[in-house]
Amino acid sequence: MPLYKRKPFALVEKPDDLKPEELVFQIRFTKEIFRSYNEYLKRINLYRKRVWTCKATGKGNLTYEEALVSEEKASKRIQNIPIQHVAPVLRDVQFSMLNLKDLVNSIAAKFEGPFSEGSELYGKKDGRLHLCKIIKVVEDSHKTQYEIEWLGGDQKMSGKALLNGDDLTGKNLPFSKRVLKSFIKDSTYRSLPWVLHDNLAKKHGIPTSPPEELKFKYSLQNGLIVCNRKRKRSDEPACEKEIKVYTRRHKLKSGSSLPVKNADGVPVNPQDQSIKYPIDDLLVQPTEEDRLLAERPPPCRDFNVPMDCVGDLLMVWDFCASFGRLLNLSPFSLEDFENSLCYKDSTPLLIVESCSTLLHLLVKDNEKFAMAIENKKRKPKITQITWTEYLCDFLETVCSAELSTHISTIKRGHYCLLEINVKLGIFRELVAQALETETVRNRLDEFIEERQALAAARRDEALDEGRKRREEKARKKSEATGKEVKEERDRKSDGKIFLDSENEQGDSKSKKNSKKRKVETNTSSEDINNPSKRQIHKLMKNEVKESIEMKSAEERKEFLEREIEKRFIRTSPLGKDRNFNRYWFFRRDGRIFVENSESTQWGYYQTKEELDALIGSLNPKGVRERALKKQLQKFYNKICSELQKRSKDEMQRIEIEEALVRRSTRVRAPPRENPSLSFLKYVNKWKDI
Repeated sequence: MPLYKRKPFALVEKPDDLKPEELVFQIRFTKEIFRSYNEYLKRINLYRKRVWTCKATGKGNLTYEEALVSEEKASKRIQNIPIQHVAPVLRDVQFSMLNLKDLVNSIAAKFEGPFSEGSELYGKKDGRLHLCKIIKVVEDSHKTQYEIEWLGGDQKMSGKALLNGDDLTGKNLPFSKRVLKSFIKDSTYRSLPWVLHDNLAKKHGIPTSPPEELKFKYSLQNGLIVCNRKRKRSDEPACEKEIKVYTRRHKLKSGSSLPVKNADGVPVNPQDQSIKYPIDDLLVQPTEEDRLLAERPPPCRDFNVPMDCVGDLLMVWDFCASFGRLLNLSPFSLEDFENSLCYKDSTPLLIVESCSTLLHLLVKDNEKFAMAIENKKRKPKITQITWTEYLCDFLETVCSAELSTHISTIKRGHYCLLEINVKLGIFRELVAQALETETVRNRLDEFIEERQALAAARRDEALDEGRKRREEKARKKSEATGKEVKEERDRKSDGKIFLDSENEQGDSKSKKNSKKRKVETNTSSEDINNPSKRQIHKLMKNEVKESIEMKSAEERKEFLEREIEKRFIRTSPLGKDRNFNRYWFFRRDGRIFVENSESTQWGYYQTKEELDALIGSLNPKGVRERALKKQLQKFYNKICSELQKRSKDEMQRIEIEEALVRRSTRVRAPPRENPSLSFLKYVNKWKDI
């Protein structure tokens, strides 16, 4: 088992009165069971600290689980020791007072042993090892030598020789020293003296009581070898001290019933003070102060499209709205796009223009689709009449067999009768193919470079502001302390020295200017028509700085944020809540969308009150909800302005509908004037004529 601060650590025993239907907390790698969540959390946090040591290898600074894995690997290495050598090694280890290195070397020396007559081994000659056999051992009073006979097939190596023990090598250990170290650590529970585990010693018949020379230092207590330490004989003061400690602890325990409150006056559980937040959201248990959190409002799920199509709806709309300039497609709202897909009487112009612009992009940049169009000798221009022909060619060429089954319906002019999931499936394939075109890729690369230049300019602005604040702070500090710069030394200085310093400064400036001129000539000699990415980035950064030079600090900050937002790359979720639900905010729609972890359910919040309730319901003790709350607070003003704008538009729409209903008894309003059919009045103002 792993060691806790180099000492054995006992695991928690399983409760005896545990019932089958009782809910408990169990640690996966130790199988310990806890009834209290605080005890479980305290123990799991202890196991995650890097205070554990592998007992087999001695490697420290590990977590409990890492130490278990290390011990498992060491046990596999230990199995390499032959069974016949286990008992002799354990006898040498038991109650040895040598350190680990010396103990391993002494055991290895025993296995190597002295060389005997008739042994075949290797002898050193001319700096190389050659096979030989010991014929006779010659022992003198000073040293031992060995008479050997060379066994090589070469005639040059035949004959006999007299060698020292250092020139002979042959017997190898049946196991490595590293394996022996691991075996010793795994077989013992303490060092100096090294003591084997009781069951292992009994298995191989090794005595477990310490020898006579160690009995005065160590003794056997409860089956373990412990050190005999000298204790003071002043029993009465010790008893009094123990009584004092006991009474003090008793007072503390009796006084601990008083409720502990934080700075806000909210009662706090003392056991929760040991937990370091934030932790995983699922491990957070509700406390008294968590009751102050607001109740999370349920999201609205009033979608016109089926629930499993909401994700595709948002993806296609966000792509068309973000790359509208590139596609020559003027923007439209998410509600208009949703209503257009659900409209069954005819195909709205919004759908026609969206498909046409995407198909036009693929005709230019998709080789496979362009070849199919060329083979069928289609006209190069896609119109409101011929767009279905190009769409059918796209379904035949690129799309899957499932979508190709609807070609006949589209050719008959009944695109509007297709199911909503089929329409969105076709749009999804169009967007996927558009993202692979060079036109979109190049635009994304441009956006990335421009965002990097704008971010660099914003970073420089922040550095300048920080530098100015530090200088202002230093200036105020110097004025407060009365430290002023005195120039008397410069006035009293000799004119010659002053001139010399001026000459030196002039020389240094001339050298710097000459270096600058050299750099400028080198840069000008480069190919201007093919600048590097670094030069492009630098030029763009300088252009950004020139454009914001005459503006104030607040205007510069707003300008940079606005310009960075225009360079769209991709939309990422704001974060996740306790249950891994993802929260999305799109730039051109004021709502906050909620997607569950399986992407099967969607909802949205559309009022400022719901946003405030959502932020108030997030528990900052959890990692995910803490990050989500931070992001919502960061974009709070922007989201609120979008929500208020949306609420105003919604109120205007309701007022118009009520006015139409009131006068419908006298005058029947035409369908085009109904606000709910406003998507039918869409016109692509950016269309390439």
